[in-house]
Amino acid sequence: MDVPRKSAARKRRIRRTSYVLLALAVIGGVTLGVSQLKPAPPSVERATVWVDTVKRGSMLRQVRGPGTLVPEEVRWIPALTQGRVERIVVKPGAAVKADTVILELSNPELEQAALDAESQLKAAQAEQTSLRIRLERQLLDQRAIAATVKTDYNTAKLQAEVNEELAKQGLIPDLTLRVSRMRAEELAIRNQIEENRLSISGDETRALLAQQQETLEQRRAVHQLRKSQLDALRVRPGIDGVLQVVQVQVGQQVTPGTNLARVADPVRLKAELRIAETQAKDIQIGQPVSIDTRNGFIPGKVSRIDPSVQGGTRTVDAELEGELPKGAVPDLTVDGTIQLEKLDDILYVGRPVHGQENSTVKLFKLEDGGRSAALVPVKLGRSSVTTVEILEGLKEGDQVILSDTSQWDNNDRIRLN
Repeated sequence: MDVPRKSAARKRRIRRTSYVLLALAVIGGVTLGVSQLKPAPPSVERATVWVDTVKRGSMLRQVRGPGTLVPEEVRWIPALTQGRVERIVVKPGAAVKADTVILELSNPELEQAALDAESQLKAAQAEQTSLRIRLERQLLDQRAIAATVKTDYNTAKLQAEVNEELAKQGLIPDLTLRVSRMRAEELAIRNQIEENRLSISGDETRALLAQQQETLEQRRAVHQLRKSQLDALRVRPGIDGVLQVVQVQVGQQVTPGTNLARVADPVRLKAELRIAETQAKDIQIGQPVSIDTRNGFIPGKVSRIDPSVQGGTRTVDAELEGELPKGAVPDLTVDGTIQLEKLDDILYVGRPVHGQENSTVKLFKLEDGGRSAALVPVKLGRSSVTTVEILEGLKEGDQVILSDTSQWDNNDRIRLN
């Protein structure tokens, strides 16, 4: 019978254990090697990214913003009196003159007040005429009395002088001379009194006429006011232009100060641009502006900068200097480009999607003849509408991807197909 050998079994166990340990070592080494390998860079279609080349030269620094064309002269027409809208004579969009009637209002109380003021004015005029005639008659009577007294005085004075001569010659008694002297002295006093009375009558006449004239002027002013208020019921623009808005309806009651309509001069327009507050800090009065009306470009210059910020933007007014293209009308939506400055001998490239001026961003720079791209930090400087200054990280001739690469932010490299 066969007897098992212990040495052979022991050798088989050792050999199997060695195989297992060797297999484990190989698996561990492969696993370690695989873990040390870097992941393959993602592949990107070259046609789907925006690539630009870094250049050196002059860069025109600009900012851009949307806006609208607005008239330089706009007039809101308020209601001057209370009234009811009876008729809208002119519709929005029509050309109007300064005296064109746009609306007609009615106010019966005002019409009655105007009639009363006219009646009072006529009564004051009649009273003035009557007073003038009466005072002139009294003045004439006073002048007649003064003239009669003066004549009597001159006659008595002459008679006294004659009697003086006759008395010297002894032709008349002293009593007659004394009587003639007393008569002349009496008439001299009466003559002075009548002259004073005539002077006072003249002053009184002028005072009474002035008082009546003041009353008349008051009545005339009230009449003119009522007349102007009545005339204001026929609403006129006061300037030549185009009627833009009528803010009331027929039958509506309006109070003084209510805006009824708006008229603008369609020839003299300006652009109101809305510039982002972060880009508006370098804008100055007088800088050149180009206004795109989508039917042509209009040159201009900055005329006003709103000091306040609203909704993250500042309003910049641009005065238009060129001829308006067809279709340039008030409230037209436009785009404006403001030229800030010209930078000479600088490195610049197209503006990245996620790159603000004076910041550091990471961009993919093309390598290996454009077959791959590596992520590099780039320091940006001053920016324009479509370009930005390069301060550090790139050199002239480098090509970088400017489109959105946020989906590959976790990769240092990408492959371009």
